[in-house]
Amino acid sequence: MSYTTQPSHSPKTDEPSSKCVRVCQNRTCKKQGAAKILEAFKALPIPGVTITASSCLGQCGNGPMVLVLPDMVWYNAVRPNEVPLLLEQHLLGGESVKKMLYYRFHPQG
Repeated sequence: MSYTTQPSHSPKTDEPSSKCVRVCQNRTCKKQGAAKILEAFKALPIPGVTITASSCLGQCGNGPMVLVLPDMVWYNAVRPNEVPLLLEQHLLGGESVKKMLYYRFHPQG
């Protein structure tokens, strides 16, 4: 199960580089509302960004987990109302959302 926005065939200007957002849909994350997170990402497509429903990301109990590749930036306990901020600041602006970073992989936040 994945969702991909089609890249534009026009010359590159301010388009974000190709990124993949993985949203865990395994048991624990699903119980914590991961399906709503995935739907929030799908509702706000960005050209060149692939949104993928992921199997377990190995961080059970800390979700819903979101992993942005190739940046290797992990977000945890993501709520649907935070998705627009993540899209705007990280995927379009290139800056991670410090208050949402997963402390295990980003201890300084």
